[in-house]
Amino acid sequence: MTDARLPRTSAIAFGGDYNPEQWDPAVWAADYAAFDAARITTVTLGVFAWSLTQPAEDRFDFTVLDAIVRRAADEGRRICLATGTGALSPWIARAYPEVTRVDFEGRRHRYGQRHNACWSSPVFRRLAAGVAGRIAERYADEPAVVAWHIGNEYGGDGGACYCDLCAAEFRTWLRARYGTLDALNEAWNTTFWSHRFGDWDEIEPPSALTEHWRGRTHTAFQGITLDYYRFSTDNAIRQFREEKAAVGAHSDLPVTTNLMGFFQPLDYHRWAPHLDFASWDNYPPRSDEPWRTALTHDLVRGLKGGAPFWLMEQTPTVTASRDVNPVRRPGIMRLWSWQAVAHGADAVLFFQMRASRGACEMTHGAVLDHSGRLDTRAFREVAGLGDELERVGDVLLGARTPARAALLVDWDSWWAVEMADGPNRLVRYLPTVLAWGRAFWDAGAQVDVVPVTADLSGYDVVAAPLLHLVKGDLPERLAAVAARGGTVLTGYLSGRVDEDDRRFLADVPGPLAGLAGLRVAETDAAEPEVVNPVAFPGGPIVDARMVFEVLVPEGAEVMARYGADFYAGEPAVTRNRVPADGGDEGHVWYLGTELAQDGLAHVVRAALDRHGLLGPYADVPGLELATRVTPAGDRVDLVLHHGTEPVTVPAHADGTDLLTGARWRRGEPVALAPADVVVLRR
Repeated sequence: MTDARLPRTSAIAFGGDYNPEQWDPAVWAADYAAFDAARITTVTLGVFAWSLTQPAEDRFDFTVLDAIVRRAADEGRRICLATGTGALSPWIARAYPEVTRVDFEGRRHRYGQRHNACWSSPVFRRLAAGVAGRIAERYADEPAVVAWHIGNEYGGDGGACYCDLCAAEFRTWLRARYGTLDALNEAWNTTFWSHRFGDWDEIEPPSALTEHWRGRTHTAFQGITLDYYRFSTDNAIRQFREEKAAVGAHSDLPVTTNLMGFFQPLDYHRWAPHLDFASWDNYPPRSDEPWRTALTHDLVRGLKGGAPFWLMEQTPTVTASRDVNPVRRPGIMRLWSWQAVAHGADAVLFFQMRASRGACEMTHGAVLDHSGRLDTRAFREVAGLGDELERVGDVLLGARTPARAALLVDWDSWWAVEMADGPNRLVRYLPTVLAWGRAFWDAGAQVDVVPVTADLSGYDVVAAPLLHLVKGDLPERLAAVAARGGTVLTGYLSGRVDEDDRRFLADVPGPLAGLAGLRVAETDAAEPEVVNPVAFPGGPIVDARMVFEVLVPEGAEVMARYGADFYAGEPAVTRNRVPADGGDEGHVWYLGTELAQDGLAHVVRAALDRHGLLGPYADVPGLELATRVTPAGDRVDLVLHHGTEPVTVPAHADGTDLLTGARWRRGEPVALAPADVVVLRR
């Protein structure tokens, strides 16, 4: 999972999705003149060109793509070349209706939109790999091509199909996983409701027509639904790998596909070994949650063991996918672009380079609007960013993040906790993870977001929120963190089920109980508006909501107690002291309830402070500091001001701002305006 092969570039790649096939060639000259003015170095080509490159099953036509690739190369641009398989060509669906998906409600879709192909379809897989191979064969010797881009934003309809082909593939997948029906029946607890299967062909995909009611999160058998999520991920990966193999038969350049951050339907940790380098598309739902974007960058960086990634898409101005689409305020595009670099991006790319004239993305922001003007605010800001990236050059290329704190994210737990029958279906995995991540971000700590299978030996603090499903040797590896004097944080609804989503036949939190030094006697739940105050002796009194576990310490010390209901005075937060090697001790915090952000911050900061991991600007709201260490060992600090008011702070280190040339001297006051960025070479 950790090995990464990055595209060969001389500096941070800058540019984005360019679709000249949508425009008369007479426009191309003006586009490239504009790209010169904006220091655009890299274009992604051919993302949705399948219907052009293969207009019929027995006919390929590279006339347009040849001209596009040749022009980009002649203009000195690096190319990320796509296979074009992110959307079906119309002729495929007409000739082979079975390639279109069957949705969760059992409806066979007709041709339209994108993400419209079934990954189980032998026809789709054959044709997709075929066109990918033909494109790679044709352009393998083009020096301008630096990377291959397969598909586009794998997903659609929950990332799954429910057709007969998928049912058959699911049964094959289950045979490989369980070996025997007896093992499967045991894993799914099928003696419940007379579900014991006597033949593989009796198994149906879990959908609105079978095991589900009230949507995807309500299932009669969590085991089968959990396995269908896993199967759907593996099914998508198989199709990706087939295209990758077709490309690899002609080229050894690195291959990626653009992921979507915290995308619930597909487990990106299962994807990670199959990507040569990670890339993702950043379209945050809100503009005032910089910690969310920071944490998502950290997630994508963690897919390849901390190696740099590519920011494959972002908008320079506005999206077009929501009911209300506000424009990005002045300076924000630049700020967010540098935030990506701060968290490990070796590319800053946009969707799109020129605005589409028609269809659903015609109002989506672009570097060039429909008139092609160079005096728009968007273009001026893009050009300014291009100038800054050119000035920084290759300084940050390949640089890594020296994080000593880790946040564990697990798609299995995400799926399992959100389809659990109680205690509170309103608990959501992603908002919980983001709240924990925000506590680290606000405290100025750099964090690696990693899978539960990751090597934890390099971390002083490891947080595992909503670790509902516990698998493998994770309890032992968490114990090892504490045994060497580190700090582990976990909490409510953790340690409930095994990898098959069956309850542990032990006190909650199951295999985590000994490490946490407690057991959970009862679990109460309430609507979000119900608040139970939680008091930290000598510290704050904070609100708690949603889930209220009554904790019985069995070695752990009480750090906070409930203030209301029949369990008033009972422990709500505990800390277990673990004897550690070298005479120190490890700490294991357990949060028995969903603390409000200030309460969560109190716990997280206590853990970070113990290891000296609080950032120098931890008490300055919105001021972010992230460090990258270059392959030569140099430290570069990126300081980003997300706040809305100017601040003056003492410089945390000596260095030179690579953007302005200004010198910083430790302790001297530095004034930062909103959306300011400093790239401080130490």
